Amino acid sequence: MITSIQGTLATASPLLAVVEVNGLGYEVNIPVTTAERLPPPGNAVKLHTVAVYREDAQALYGFVTVEERDFFRLLIEKVTGVGPKLALSIMSRLSLPLLQAAIAGGDVAALARCPGIGRKTAERLVVELKGLFAGSGGGAAAASGSSTPGARPEAPSAPHDAVMALVALGFKIPDADKAVRQALLALGPSATTEQLIKKALG
Repeated sequence: MITSIQGTLATASPLLAVVEVNGLGYEVNIPVTTAERLPPPGNAVKLHTVAVYREDAQALYGFVTVEERDFFRLLIEKVTGVGPKLALSIMSRLSLPLLQAAIAGGDVAALARCPGIGRKTAERLVVELKGLFAGSGGGAAAASGSSTPGARPEAPSAPHDAVMALVALGFKIPDADKAVRQALLALGPSATTEQLIKKALG
């Protein structure tokens, strides 16, 4: 099992990265939320990976954090009808904290807005995964970023609070999430809720 890959980022697009290791270039499928956080080509990079083997193909899927990788694995192993491509599409639309919050809170409408996800699939996501996040305290607490079942409750993060504030101002959830992700990249992980909101609105 290939659980990570570390080397030099050769090229990257919103859904694919090529990582060079000892003269070999490895194609790694990635969600947009990972592509946004990759360094410029030519720099060192490490991705946490899931290898998927099929009769006619094999593919590598990579993520910046272990939590994102484990969530992807949950999607493809636990949810009926969700394969790697659909799982990538889901994780490209919303960040992990918001996906966890939507599942824990039973927010089928938010999940159904992801490309390729109808209401029935969104309902399956909630039914088949909700119990895994019960220990996170549901909704806002689940948005703290931990995908480990039974994890201790944590306070809502500044990014999550910023997204919820933008939604209250009239933003659609995916648009608010994207704006806050971009603000977080610009300001860094120590940014406060207020700073993220201001940057996202600016």
